[in-house]
Amino acid sequence: MANAEKVAAVAELTERFQTSSGAVLANYRGLTVAQLAELRRALGEQATFSVVKNTLTKIAATEAGVADQIGDLLTGPSAIAFVNGDVVEAAKGLREFARANPALEVKGGIIDGRSMTPAEIDRLADLESRDVLLAMLAGAMKASMAGAAAVMAALPTQMARLAGALEAKRAAEAPASEAPTAAEAPTAAEAPAAEAAAPTETEDSQTNEDAAADVAVQATEDPTEG
Repeated sequence: MANAEKVAAVAELTERFQTSSGAVLANYRGLTVAQLAELRRALGEQATFSVVKNTLTKIAATEAGVADQIGDLLTGPSAIAFVNGDVVEAAKGLREFARANPALEVKGGIIDGRSMTPAEIDRLADLESRDVLLAMLAGAMKASMAGAAAVMAALPTQMARLAGALEAKRAAEAPASEAPTAAEAPTAAEAPAAEAAAPTETEDSQTNEDAAADVAVQATEDPTEG
């Protein structure tokens, strides 16, 4: 490979490491060209699968800042599945192909900046895909919104019932608050006595007039008489 081609290959690998959501390294020894083509079809839009040279890939990994995560995996025949879509779907595709073609050996990889062992990548394939998770989330949100809508729809009825109950309570309490209490109302025995004890206005004025007449008579009598 000419020097210019090596530089271009390193630049391409570096960009893939930087822009992909994950990279899974595999040993492809024993796979035929037809099987490799079948694997690429199985991955579809989720990932690209390319045979790489370890020396150039180490340089690219260093430039991309991921040499510590995958440097030890670059031994023997190496191929890399650069994940462009759902990492779970890519892991599922690799596992299904490896089950049908045991010659494919997953070495490990890096997903979202974290190094992954072959066992971890296999467990990743057990997870639900992104589309399934989004569908589940949408269903949960729809159910939550439906519940909230039902609560909001019931509020006017509940408020009307509350207002009616408060009005009925006020109506029941109103006569009791206006009526005099037992302490304030005079008893039947006390009422006549109070009326008898209090002199009327007519009796008071008559008494005063009689006293004034007596004084006037005494003043007009001749003191020599008698």
